[in-house]
Amino acid sequence: MPYATPSSSPRIVLGVAGGIAAYKSVELLRRLRDVGYFVSPVLTREATHFVGAVTFSALASEATRTEMYGDATTPIPHTHLGQHADLIVVAPATAHLIARYAMGLGDDLLSATLMASRAPVLLCPAMHTEMWEQPSVQENLATLRRRGVLILEPDSGHLAGGDEGTGRMAEPLAIVDMVERIVRGFRGELSGYHVVITAGGTREAIDPVRVLSNRSSGRQGYALAEVAYRLGARVTLISTVDLALALDVVRGIDVVKVTSAQDMHEAVMEAATDADAVIMAAAVADFTVRPAAHKIKKDAGVLELTFEPTKDILAELSARCRPGQVLVGFAAESTNVLEHSIEKLRRKSVDLLVVNDVSAPGAGFEHPTNEVLLVERDESVTGVSLRSKEAVSYEILTRVASLLSRGAQ
Repeated sequence: MPYATPSSSPRIVLGVAGGIAAYKSVELLRRLRDVGYFVSPVLTREATHFVGAVTFSALASEATRTEMYGDATTPIPHTHLGQHADLIVVAPATAHLIARYAMGLGDDLLSATLMASRAPVLLCPAMHTEMWEQPSVQENLATLRRRGVLILEPDSGHLAGGDEGTGRMAEPLAIVDMVERIVRGFRGELSGYHVVITAGGTREAIDPVRVLSNRSSGRQGYALAEVAYRLGARVTLISTVDLALALDVVRGIDVVKVTSAQDMHEAVMEAATDADAVIMAAAVADFTVRPAAHKIKKDAGVLELTFEPTKDILAELSARCRPGQVLVGFAAESTNVLEHSIEKLRRKSVDLLVVNDVSAPGAGFEHPTNEVLLVERDESVTGVSLRSKEAVSYEILTRVASLLSRGAQ
């Protein structure tokens, strides 16, 4: 090969899908090599209609691959590429490639490599404006963003066939700049931030056997933690529910297990000291009781419980909030939803209030889906229609990232 690259150099898989913008990927490859990256080109069969594999081989760190099946030295190329990559860049990423990736298809080398890797992925879409604006394309991109895939959106300008509009692949220099940011650790809108998230319903002991609790499953909190991690945040998840709820929340997320409202208070206050954002998705009990030392017997007569208020974690967080720290509260309502929500926003003094109408079909506790209102400090309201709790999490966290970027003003 024309270049000798140290084995310690970051390894980039450069995927090239079948679009006219593939000609710009030759310059991108050269610039990546000039920076010092080890670049392995992977071309789809459709890409070879626009550019030649030999051209990429002549400029790359190793020979171009186009076929799913390997040779004696690399019998399973997609796993070899996927496992050794520090970053996968797909430029251009066509509507077809984006759809295949979103659906989890892996029946050609490039899509299989994407599926076989835990490395960060940067997609650089390129297509005609009409295709870029298709709802199906935008929904597929939204799905991939929630999964942590980075998207460098296309520019506006001249397109194939003499057309003009949005859909022109980002310029190679802009792509290289983004690659360098990713290699240095950028993973998304929450990169560099510490986000504390609570999940589940607290349990208040009556005796060694019985508890007072609520119907919160913790699904929304777990979804928030997972999506925040994919967006690059350092995540502390303070949870009352078992990890089996979400098997993906195992690597890279600091999980603190708690039970009662008091436990939750102590854990949140400790974690919040260096947090950039605190998202109180847990359903914390408003009242607790003094538990009996031994199991209360049924034949003891009518049971009388004396309730005591728990500490208001959200109010205390608000009182202690540092400049620039973002505080997100949750409200579960069933009547006069907006009126009660505005009142809580004012009383708690939070930057964002996520409101559930728990009486709405498919929303609130125990459902895999949710429908919420996002109420901001200025009392503006944005509705998020019924969708998966993962998708709702992305909407919430995108707003949190925006607030963090401007100092939660």
